[in-house]
Amino acid sequence: MFRIKVIFLSIWFCLSCSAFAEERIALVVGNGVYTSVSPLDNPVSDATLIARKLEGLGFQVELLTDSNLIELKRGISQFGRQLRSAGKSATGLFYYAGHGVQSFGTNYLLPVDTSLSDAADLDLVAVEANSILRQMFSAKNKTNIVILDACRNNPLVDIPEFGDNGLAEMKAPTGTYLSYATSPGKVALDGSYGHSPFTAALAQEMTIPGAPIEQVFKQVRVKVLQQTGGAQIPWDTSSLTSQFYFTQPIVLSEAEL
Repeated sequence: MFRIKVIFLSIWFCLSCSAFAEERIALVVGNGVYTSVSPLDNPVSDATLIARKLEGLGFQVELLTDSNLIELKRGISQFGRQLRSAGKSATGLFYYAGHGVQSFGTNYLLPVDTSLSDAADLDLVAVEANSILRQMFSAKNKTNIVILDACRNNPLVDIPEFGDNGLAEMKAPTGTYLSYATSPGKVALDGSYGHSPFTAALAQEMTIPGAPIEQVFKQVRVKVLQQTGGAQIPWDTSSLTSQFYFTQPIVLSEAEL
C-alpha cells in the first residue's frame, strides 16, 4: 500500500508540473491613494490578495500598487514583452482594482496621479483599457484573462461628459476571458471588510481544484449577488478556445476512488 501511494504521489506531482508547464504571467494592479479624485480603501489589499493567490497557482506576478501614469504604462509595456517572449502556449492575466471610467464607449483605468478638468484630456492622463488587450493580442498566446474590479464609483461625476457610471462592455479577442466586477454601466462596491465583495469571492473560488474558469466566475457571481442583496451582478465575456483551470483537478488513485 505504501509503495502504491508513493507511485501515485509521483504521478500526481508529474501531472501537476506538466499542467503548469506553460508559462503563466500576471500583472496585478491596485490603485487606491488618489491625489485629485476620491480615494478608495480596498484596491491595494485586493490586489495584494489576488497576487498572492496567483503566485500559489504558478503565475509569475508583477504587483503594482498606487501606481502613477508612467509606472502603470511601463508595467503594461513590460507585461506585453513578457507575454511575447513566453510563447504561444503561455497564459496572460491582468487584474485591476481601482477607479475606472468610460467615455464614448471606451474604458479608461485611472492612475493615482490622475487630474482632470476637461474630458478632452482623458486619454492624456489615464490608460485605455484596450491597451491591455492590444498587448495580449500582439503576443498571439493561447489564453488571456482580464479581470476589472474597477467600477466602484464615478470619480469624475462633476465633469458633465462623465455622467455615466461603471464601464462599457468590451469585445474579447479570440482566446480571451473578460471579467467585470459588475454589469456594464453599473457601480461595484468597494467593500467594508478590507476587500471588495467581488475580489473576496474570486480569491476563494480560484483555488478550488478542477473548476473551469467559467465555473469559477459563475460561483463568484452567485456569492456577490448574495452578499450585495442582488445590487451587484458580476459580468463576463468569453472567446476562449481551450479549457482553463486556475487550479488543476486532483487525480485520485484507484484505491481512493
